[in-house]
Amino acid sequence: MNATAIAYTITPHNPGAHIFRVALTIAEPAPDGQALRLPAWIPGSYMIRDFARHIITLTAACRGKAIDAHKTDKDSWRCEPCAGPLEISYDVYAWDLSVRGAHLDTTHAYFNGTSVFLEVVGQENRPCEVVILPPAGGSGDHWKVATGMPRKRAEQWGYGVYEAENYDALLDYPVEIADLAIAEFDACGIPHYFAFYGKIRTDIERICRDVKPVCEQHIRFFGEAPFDSYVFLVTAVGNGYGGLEHRNSSSLMCSRDDLPLPGDDSISDEYRGFLGLCSHEYFHAWNVKRIKPECYLPYDLTREAYTRQLWWFEGVTSYYDDLGLARGGVIPPESYLELLGQTITRVLRGAGRFRQSVAESSFDTWNKFYKQDENAPNAIVSYYAKGALIALALDLTIREATENRRSLDDVAQTLWRQYGATGIGVPEGKIEAIASDVAGRNLAGFFNKTLHGTEDPDLQSLLKTVGIKYALRASENSKDKGGTAIQTARTGVTAGLRLAPDSTRVAVVFDNSPAQVAGVSAGDELVALDGLKINPGNLDKLLQRYAPDEKAQLQVFRRDELMLFTLTLQPAPADTCYLAFDELASRSMRARRASWLGADAGTVSRVNLKKP
Repeated sequence: MNATAIAYTITPHNPGAHIFRVALTIAEPAPDGQALRLPAWIPGSYMIRDFARHIITLTAACRGKAIDAHKTDKDSWRCEPCAGPLEISYDVYAWDLSVRGAHLDTTHAYFNGTSVFLEVVGQENRPCEVVILPPAGGSGDHWKVATGMPRKRAEQWGYGVYEAENYDALLDYPVEIADLAIAEFDACGIPHYFAFYGKIRTDIERICRDVKPVCEQHIRFFGEAPFDSYVFLVTAVGNGYGGLEHRNSSSLMCSRDDLPLPGDDSISDEYRGFLGLCSHEYFHAWNVKRIKPECYLPYDLTREAYTRQLWWFEGVTSYYDDLGLARGGVIPPESYLELLGQTITRVLRGAGRFRQSVAESSFDTWNKFYKQDENAPNAIVSYYAKGALIALALDLTIREATENRRSLDDVAQTLWRQYGATGIGVPEGKIEAIASDVAGRNLAGFFNKTLHGTEDPDLQSLLKTVGIKYALRASENSKDKGGTAIQTARTGVTAGLRLAPDSTRVAVVFDNSPAQVAGVSAGDELVALDGLKINPGNLDKLLQRYAPDEKAQLQVFRRDELMLFTLTLQPAPADTCYLAFDELASRSMRARRASWLGADAGTVSRVNLKKP
C-alpha cells in the first residue's frame, strides 16, 4: 500500500443481516485527533439523507491498542490523538434498494461510496485504495465485481484492490457485486459495458446495439468523451425506475418487463423509457458531472448546496435524452413527438407551475421537489419536465433568431469548452448570458417569463417554425399520458382527483376541482359513487356515465368515519397534448426541422414500434 494512501477494505460481512464491514487505515492521522465524517447527501440526488444513521458500530485502534472514537455530530466522529497508523472498523446496515444508497443480501452487494466510505477530514486529496472482498464462507466467490473504479491489483470483474485519485473520486464509483450478466460494446472507440443484476430474460446484445448509437450521438455532440470506459450498472426488479449519474458509470433501476424479450425486435413504450433513462444518465457525464454549478466545486456534502440552475442540468438533460434517441436513429421522429407531447402534458396538468418558477423549484429542491407531498401538483413545478420545455423553447427561439445557423447545441457545447473541459464551475446567470450571445439578441425577457417567472413558453408558435402542429385535447382516462390524438367522441368529465396506484385511496386533490370544492381530501378512501362500489381501477368507467355539470354522491372513509360529498362534475380539461408533422410546412420549415431532429425527420420510419 502507498504509505500516504487512505486504505479501505470492504466486505459483505453478514449478507443475511445486510451488514457491510469496512476497515479504514490512516497512515498519518492528524496529530490533534483525526476527524471522520460521512456525507449527508449524494450528488445528483438533492436531499439530505443522513447516511451516517446506518453506521451501527465504530471502533478505533492505534498499533493494535484500542483508542477512543466518539461522535461530535450526527455525521462525524473524532479519534483521540495517536501517532498512527490509525485503524478504524465499522459496520454499515445496507437495506436501501435504490440507486442512491447501499443494499446487501444473499444475492448481491451494492454500494455508493457516500454510504460506506468515511471521509478522513483534512486528507481528502490523498489517493485512496479499496480492497473489495467476497462474503465469508464462499457464498459469493463466483460473483463478479462491476464498477468504474480503476483496478490496481484486480482482474476485470474480480475482487481485489481498486484505487481512486482522491476522496471525491472515490464517492463517484458505485459498485455492484453479484452473479451479473455482462455485455460489452464499443462507442467511438471507447469500451462500454452493461452489468445486469436481477432475474431477467432479455436480449442483452440487442440492448447494446440500441444504446451504442445513443452513446455515439452524445460523444459526437460534445466532441470528446471525458472517460476511457463506461459502465451501465442495471438492477432489474418487478417494478422500479430510477437512475443516478457518475463520472464514468451510471446506476440504473428498471422493471424487468421494460427489457426486450429475446427475438422481439420491437420497441415497446416501456423499453423506449429504458433507453431514454440510459441516454439521460449518459448525457450527465458531461452535463452536471463536468459542467456543473459553481457552488458544487467542491461539493460540500455536509449541507445543502443551493443553485437556481438545475433547469439546465436536469431539464436540458431531460430534453436531450429523448432527442438523442431520435438523432441516433433508435426511435423515429414520430415516436419522439409522442414523448415530447407526453412531457408537455405532464407540465400542463400541474397548476403548481403558476405558483413556483422553475428557478425557484431548483433552489427549493431540498425541501420541496425531493420531499413532495399530496399537494405538490398544486404548489410546485418540476425543473425536469418544465426545464425540458424551456430547453425546447430556447432551442427553437435560437434557431429562429439565427435562421437556423445556431441552436441550443451551441450553448451546450460552449459550456463544455469553457467550463466542463476546464473544471471551472458555472456562475449563476452565466448560462442565460451565453444563450443570448449564441442567439445574437438579448433573451432576458424570455428567461424572465419562463425561467424566473411562471409563464408557459409559447410552444405552439415555436413548433410551427419547424413544421410541427401543436394540439390539445381532454384526457381519456387516468392512464392517458398524452402524446397521441386518440379521443372519444363524448366529452368526458373529471372529479379532479388522483388515486394511489391499484388503490381507492385519494393521493392528490387538484385545486379548484369538483373534489376539492366538495371537500374530498388526500388520504380519503373512496367507497361508492351514487351507490355503486368503487374498486381499484373502475373510477374512470363509473365517471363515463356522467355529463358535465351533473351531480354525483361520493361516499368515502376518512380515517374510520364515513362521509358523503356531493360532486358537481366538470368537463375534463384540454390538458393533454399531441404533436404532428405539418404536411403543408414550407421547405425552410422542413429544413429547420431536419436540423433539429435529424436528417430523416418527418419521413416514414422503419423502426418497429410496439403499442399495447
